[in-house]
Amino acid sequence: MTASRTLRVLVGKPGLDGHDRGAKIIARAFRDAGFEVIYTGLHQTPEQIVSAAIQEDVDCVGLSILSGAHNTLLPRVCQLFREKSADDIKVFSGGVIPEDDIPGLKAAGICEVFTSGTSTEAIVSWVKTNVIPRA
Repeated sequence: MTASRTLRVLVGKPGLDGHDRGAKIIARAFRDAGFEVIYTGLHQTPEQIVSAAIQEDVDCVGLSILSGAHNTLLPRVCQLFREKSADDIKVFSGGVIPEDDIPGLKAAGICEVFTSGTSTEAIVSWVKTNVIPRA
């Protein structure tokens, strides 16, 4: 990754899902990889996540979701970024997401979906390869 500044990543937990262990693990992996990490905490609305991402001038957003509401919440995040002319912020996701739902999420704007069991090394590598710091 050739970068003029440190990559800024927002890790978000949309919806009512109360489990954030995975989000904290990936946030630490990003930090250990040299990224600047903003973690929004539990129970965030898509509007809160998008607002924080824009305010914090992040390069990408990683959404962790286990609640089963991924087909509603994740596309909403992408839609809000488009509405705010901030769709250059890449959005990826991880958690409990059935393989059959992944094509629809990608069509809605999610760049990549990491299912349960994906290593933190693989996720960090994907971000390093696919996310370029915004100007």
